[in-house]
Amino acid sequence: MPAIVIGGIKVTSVDGNGTVNMGDVLQIAPKSTLKANSGAGGGNTAEFLQTNTFCSVTNTIDSDVFDSGVKGNN
Repeated sequence: MPAIVIGGIKVTSVDGNGTVNMGDVLQIAPKSTLKANSGAGGGNTAEFLQTNTFCSVTNTIDSDVFDSGVKGNN
């Protein structure tokens, strides 16, 4: 279904395998995946940002073997 966007669209940057879609699409499947561990507020991106964190603990123990399989998408 077509979308009507009232206002502006701002794409700051697209790196590597990034996907920007500006129309109709049935399915967007990832070609690669990445796992990153960061503390509270570590992944926030904005033009004006303020984070206040008293204590942050990140659990990096991963007991499963496979998180997401993308073998069929390549």
